[in-house]
Amino acid sequence: MTAPETPRSRPTAVTHEVTNQPPPLTGHDVADDAVLLEGVRREGAGWHVDELHRFGRYAGGEEAQRWADQANRHEPELRTHDRFGHRVDEVEFHPAYHALMDASVGAGLAGAAWADGRPGAHVARAGGFMLATALEQGHLCPVSMTYAVVPALRRSPDLAKTYEPLLTGRVYEPGLRTPTAKRGLLAGMGMTEKQGGTDVRANTTTAVEQPDGTWRLRGHKWFTSAPMNDLFLVLAQSPAGLSCFLVPRVLPDGSRNTFRIQRLKDKLGNRSNASSEPEFDDTVAWLVGDEGRGVRTIIDMVTMTRLDCVLGSAGGIRAALAQAVHHARHRSVFGALLVDQPLMRNVLADLSLESEAASTLALRLAGAADRAHRGDAGERAFLRLATAIGKYWVCKRQPVAVAEALECLGGNGYDEASGMPRLYREAPLNGIWEGSGNVNALDMLRALTREPESLEALRSEIEAAAGVDARLDAAWRELRAELSRPEDAQVRARRVVERAALVLQGSLLVRHAPNAVADAFCASRLAGDQGLAFGTLPPGTDFAALLERTPV
Repeated sequence: MTAPETPRSRPTAVTHEVTNQPPPLTGHDVADDAVLLEGVRREGAGWHVDELHRFGRYAGGEEAQRWADQANRHEPELRTHDRFGHRVDEVEFHPAYHALMDASVGAGLAGAAWADGRPGAHVARAGGFMLATALEQGHLCPVSMTYAVVPALRRSPDLAKTYEPLLTGRVYEPGLRTPTAKRGLLAGMGMTEKQGGTDVRANTTTAVEQPDGTWRLRGHKWFTSAPMNDLFLVLAQSPAGLSCFLVPRVLPDGSRNTFRIQRLKDKLGNRSNASSEPEFDDTVAWLVGDEGRGVRTIIDMVTMTRLDCVLGSAGGIRAALAQAVHHARHRSVFGALLVDQPLMRNVLADLSLESEAASTLALRLAGAADRAHRGDAGERAFLRLATAIGKYWVCKRQPVAVAEALECLGGNGYDEASGMPRLYREAPLNGIWEGSGNVNALDMLRALTREPESLEALRSEIEAAAGVDARLDAAWRELRAELSRPEDAQVRARRVVERAALVLQGSLLVRHAPNAVADAFCASRLAGDQGLAFGTLPPGTDFAALLERTPV
């Protein structure tokens, strides 16, 4: 007689065998991306493609992705005093953050483009910046500000002569030391204050000139990121009005400048990057540019950081798309891979279309910046208007695109381990920093009124595709009518800047993208043959052609 089976003697049920889950998206070349590489070549930096692949393999590697996770889980910590009670005002970062910084600065993503005489240097840097964004966005704040400070600092040649060689280097050297004793410097900016925010002319920080030619600042800034950077451009009220000043954390004699960090911001995302409220009290500073022309001086820096906001948002959309497509290519539902399911193909193709339009516009702006800095007046005029347009629209599209991509992963995407929640928390940031949506919409109106040559440059860019697609031609006629109406301009500003972005993107895609991509964009974004959410492209859209343009 067989003994009865007991619970102890039964075979163990296999409940933890993992099936139907995608492998981690690691060990790949993030730069193996037709849209990115075509744009970089088209805008004049084809010579940089091999380096982009090197950096792309780094960004797609397991170690770098682990650094990105650690830098956000182990957030910066403020140390106001040392153990003996001395005021130090330092922020401590996890080693992973320093590893990310070292890689990005070493790749030339900070100020190196300004020291590179090759045409396309700023485009090369833009391509790398987009790859770094796909890896981790927070550490790129000090990288971006360092890049952007150079043209503003050049308004004071003596200061530029001292600091520019160190700002344009490729050495990351953290820690507060005498600036000229370091091999590389990082820069930041202090503009907004709690009583004014965007209205910087309401600033109350004061500046008093000294007999030795320096100035002394007193005031409190509201949102100054990367407080461990070496140098800052700061706005303060001088007798002649709002002026721009250079504030080093460490003075030339090696002593600490007064830079009291009152607290670090507890932000929605961007957790690896420290954002602070510094207080100035008899803080030593040097005037940059003309006294009383502070906004005009620092706007040179703001323009370049706005470009990085567009690049960063385009890179963030592309990173989210890559995760969604990777998941869909490995996950089966109802007997078929997700990527082969008709409705999911519509969603992914629509996201791919959005991403290609964003990346193409972002790289076009980088090309314009490169040529403008080399003396091309037409490109400078185009950049003036198109940066405001691109900053408004591409940054607006990032949150909705990332949310849709996260949904493609379902519950897996809602889990922190997937990395998608971090992409989602980062998504609203670029729309806020360096001027929110309203600021950029109004900036577009200001450019149209004060710099009519910028509208002419935009017209030339859009009409380069005239006669190729009737839907694009019709949308441009409607936009011209909107631009010619002065009444209710502010009320209509968001409608106009949105339409301008779509028409500009349409022109770029008609000229540079495969026919299937341009056709789908003109049908959905310009002719309105789509719904309000992603995944509503019309039947007959060549989904396969759009999915071939995804980054994985």
